[in-house]
Formats: sequence, structure tokens, C-alpha cells
Amino acid sequence: MKIICIGRNYANHIAELQNERPDEPVIFLKPDSAVLPEKAPFVIPDFSSDIHHEIEVIVKINKLGKYIDPKFAHKYYDEIGLGIDFTARDVQNKLKEKGLPWEKAKAFDGSAIIGDFLPKNEFSSTENITFELTNNGQTVQKGNTANMLWKIDEIIAYVSQFFTLKKGDIIFTGTPEGVAKVAPNDILEGFIENKKVLRLQIK
Repeated sequence: MKIICIGRNYANHIAELQNERPDEPVIFLKPDSAVLPEKAPFVIPDFSSDIHHEIEVIVKINKLGKYIDPKFAHKYYDEIGLGIDFTARDVQNKLKEKGLPWEKAKAFDGSAIIGDFLPKNEFSSTENITFELTNNGQTVQKGNTANMLWKIDEIIAYVSQFFTLKKGDIIFTGTPEGVAKVAPNDILEGFIENKKVLRLQIK
């Protein structure tokens, strides 16, 4: 299984981090070792003092695909869920300043949180899904897939031009604005269309 992530896919998030708006999707990968075991807490790593939560809609690929036509991309997933892309922002900023890759800031052990999945047919449209993240009961991030620069099917088609998609692969589709630092004892909960699909303790 591989984890394919899309960066800078919501305009307001691009603005809050003062990043340049891309002309095409920004792709980075996480290894399978980045997936936090189910029900395990997230332990803030020693190498960072500024770990940020980034809530994202995720999809699970259901069959092998390469050079997928956008009009057929909807056939390559039938489950939608939520994930958290934990980011060591202080580490990332240093890497960005030097023009270096982000892996140390984005792909470390436990940096990918995968919540429960829901059947795609529960949603009237994949282009109008509301989702949010709460921290200790307070909403910190709220988004809607309608605001994506590149929609889910477009992402699948684009990514498949570079990487063969295999059954079980996970795609993180980007985070809306509101990313922020986490602290020990925080409780993060993720909701998709008001259904809780993720709960995580920070240590």
C-alpha cells in the first residue's frame, strides 16, 4: 500500500501559509510506516516543536489503474473517509527555504491517520462533501470538497499518469484552512457529513 498526498488543493489554505498557488496538483508520498496503528495515540516526535494537524478527505483505491481517463476515475474507488496528515511545520519550513523535499516533515512514522471509511454511495456527490476537525470539542478546521482546486476524480486521473494505482492505495486529497499546532492531551475528532469517523489522542 502506498499513500499519495495532494498539497495546496484549497485556496484558503494556500493563503494562510502564504504559499504560491500551483498550476497543477502538488504530489508527495508517505510510506506505509507513516500509518499510525488503529487506536494508538499520536506521540509528538522529539525532532519537532510545531506539529500541525491537517484534516483531509481520503479515498481508498479499489482496483489496479494506470493512465486513468477522468471520466472513468469514479470507478476506481467506492469508499470515502477522513485522514490527518500530521506535518512538522518547523522542519518543513527549513526544508522549503533550502528547496529540499518535504519527506522528513510529512512522511515520518505515525504521520498518517486513517479514520473509518463510508460507502461512496452514501454521498449524493463527491464534489459537495462537508467535513470538519475538532480539537477538544472546538471546531478547528471545516471544509467542503466543492472548494477543492482539483476534484477527487481529477486527482485520481492526474496521479495515475505518474504512479500505477493499486488496490488498497490511499489518496489524501488536501486540507482546508485552519491548520494549527497540536499539544499533549489534545483530543482530535473528525466528522464527515456530521458522522464521526476519527478520534485521536495526542501525547
